[in-house]
Amino acid sequence: MQRFMRFMAGSGILSDARLLELYPPFRPMRIKVLEISDNWRTVRIRLPLNAMSRNPGGVMFGGYQAALADPIAALACARVFPGYSVWTRAMTVSFDHGGNSDLEMRFSLTREQEEAIRIELGRDGRSTPTFEYGYFRGDGVRCTVIHNRVAIRPRGYQRATTPPASPENVE
Repeated sequence: MQRFMRFMAGSGILSDARLLELYPPFRPMRIKVLEISDNWRTVRIRLPLNAMSRNPGGVMFGGYQAALADPIAALACARVFPGYSVWTRAMTVSFDHGGNSDLEMRFSLTREQEEAIRIELGRDGRSTPTFEYGYFRGDGVRCTVIHNRVAIRPRGYQRATTPPASPENVE
């Protein structure tokens, strides 16, 4: 499936919006991309409240919101800063109000953020910006706040997953 999705993404047959809607983890969520503009600097996605996404309290499961929010900032940065490896480094989710309707996720990468990232990339060869975005109910109330920290690294970057062994532990 990954090979097929990579082929479709590279072929240009489908728009970024349609590819995101068809992405296997998001397909059962029935998301609807409302807007991807200015090369991913603005993204709006509807996450429907339905029998699958509703928790016993009648509002949107937090896991649905987190799963959709996770890759969006990284995808945006990958488009705006091509030639780098990009991934979500950390994410926090604050549920301020119950999501008792379809939710609209709103993400934007501002010109100021982009310029600050470009300066860091030029100076350090890497950047780890944090983005704040959120989910809004049908009545316009922001119910969920996302803080997503993205790692932007040179292609081929080898991330250490454990600290190096200390000399006294080596036998």
